[in-house]
Amino acid sequence: MSEAPGKLKLGALVALVVGSMIGGGIFSLPQNMAASADVGAVLIGWAITAVGMLTLAFVFQTLANRKPNLDGGVYAYAKAGFGDYMGFSSAWGYWISAWLGNVGYFVLLFSTLGYFFPIFGEGNTVAAIIGASIILWGVHFLVLRGIKEAAFINVITTVAKIVPLGLFVLIALFAFKLDIFTADIWGVKNPDLGSVMNQVRNMMLVTVWVFIGIEGASIFSARAEKRSDVGKATVIGFITVLLFLVLVNVLSLGIMTQPELSKLQNPSMAAVLEHVVGHWGAVLISVGLIISLVGALLSWVLLCAEIMFAAAKDHTMPEFLRKENANHVPVNALWLTNVMVQLFLIITLFSASTYLSLIYLATSMILVPYLWSAAYAFLLALRSETYEQAMAERSKDLFIGAIAVIYAIWLIYAGGVKYLLLSALLYAPGAILFAKAKRELGQPIFTNVEKLIFAAVVIGALVAAYGLYDGFLTL
Repeated sequence: MSEAPGKLKLGALVALVVGSMIGGGIFSLPQNMAASADVGAVLIGWAITAVGMLTLAFVFQTLANRKPNLDGGVYAYAKAGFGDYMGFSSAWGYWISAWLGNVGYFVLLFSTLGYFFPIFGEGNTVAAIIGASIILWGVHFLVLRGIKEAAFINVITTVAKIVPLGLFVLIALFAFKLDIFTADIWGVKNPDLGSVMNQVRNMMLVTVWVFIGIEGASIFSARAEKRSDVGKATVIGFITVLLFLVLVNVLSLGIMTQPELSKLQNPSMAAVLEHVVGHWGAVLISVGLIISLVGALLSWVLLCAEIMFAAAKDHTMPEFLRKENANHVPVNALWLTNVMVQLFLIITLFSASTYLSLIYLATSMILVPYLWSAAYAFLLALRSETYEQAMAERSKDLFIGAIAVIYAIWLIYAGGVKYLLLSALLYAPGAILFAKAKRELGQPIFTNVEKLIFAAVVIGALVAAYGLYDGFLTL
C-alpha cells in the first residue's frame, strides 16, 4: 500500500480478527454441530480444532514477526515459500472464500429478518435479494470512503455483537442440565450419525468456518501502526472467539438434546434461548445476529479487496487491481469483489443454495491457503532461516509448524472429495488472471512444476464440471 495517514492500532486489528471470525457461524453453531455429531464427538472435535487453530494462530504470529517485509498474509507466505502460482492460488482461493462467505452471510441475514418479515423467507426470495443488494452496495460505498473509517465502524459493530453472545452464555450457564448433556454422549441412539470418528470428521468444516478470519490481522499487516501488533491481535482474537464458540456449543447441548438441536432452523441460537426464556430470547439473538452479520460483511469486504490489492501490488495479480482511489482504497479490487457477490446473490434465486452449502464451499476454498502458510512457517524453522540468533525458538516453532501442517492436511481430508473437486472448479479459472499478470511482466506463465500442478487442478475441475452436469456432485 502507498503511504496513507491513519494506520490501524492494536484495538482495530483485534476487532478485524474478532469481527471477521464472529459473523453468522456462531449463531447457527448449535444446529450445525448437532446435525453432524453428539456430545462426545463435539468435545473431541473442539479439542482437535483448538490445538490445530491455535498452532495456525501461532504460525501467523511467528510469520508476522519473522518476515516483517511480507505483507498480505496467506498470499505472501505461499508465494515466498512455494513460488508465484502457489502465491496466486492462495490469494485467489482466499478471495473466493471471502466473497462466497459474504453471499452466505446475506442469505442468513435475510433468513433471520424473515423471522420478523415473512416476505424474506429463507433469505433467497426476490425481496431478500433486493434487500441484500441494497446493503451490499451501501457497504461498498462506505468502504470507498476509507479503510480506517470502515475499520472504526467495524470496532463498534464488534463490541455490539459481543453483548448478546455474553448474555446467551450467562443465561445458558444457569439453564444447563447435566442429565440432558450426558443422555447420549456418543450418539448411540442415533445411528445416522455414524461412528465417533465419522462424527468428528463431519463436524470439521463447521469448526473451520467459524474460525475463518484468524488471519485477518496479517492480511492488513501493511496498514498496522506497529508490526508487532499483528501477531498480538491474532492470538488475542483467537482466544476470545474460541471461548465464545466452545461455550455456546457445549452449553446448548445441556439445554436441548442433539436430535432436538439438529432439527432447529437457523439461527439456532435464537431457538435455544427462546427455549429457556421465551420469545424475547429469540428476538435478542436475532437482533444480535443482524448487527453481527453487518459487521462481518464489512470486515470481509475489507479483506477481499486487501488480498487482491496486495497480490496486484506484488505483480502476481493484474495491474488493474492495484488502482487506489484518493482515500487509499483498492477501488478496482473492491468493485470486482462486490460484483461477484451480486452475481451469486442472483444465482441463489435459481438454485437450492443454502447457508450451510455456501459456507462449506467457502471453507473448502480457504484450506489450501492455510496449508501453504503452515508449510512456509515449518520450512523457515526447518532451514533455520531467521533463527540464527534464536535456536531455542526454532525447536518450538518447528513443532508448532509441524502440527499446523498436519492439521491443515487433516482438514482437507475431512472436507472430502466432493469439496476438493468443487474447489478445483473454482481455482482453475483463476489462471486467466495469473496469465495476464505474467504477460504484463513479459515472463513465462508457469514453471515446469507449476504446469503439473495446474494440470492436476484442471483435471479436478473437469471432473467436478461433469459431476455437476451428471448429478453425482451437487452444491
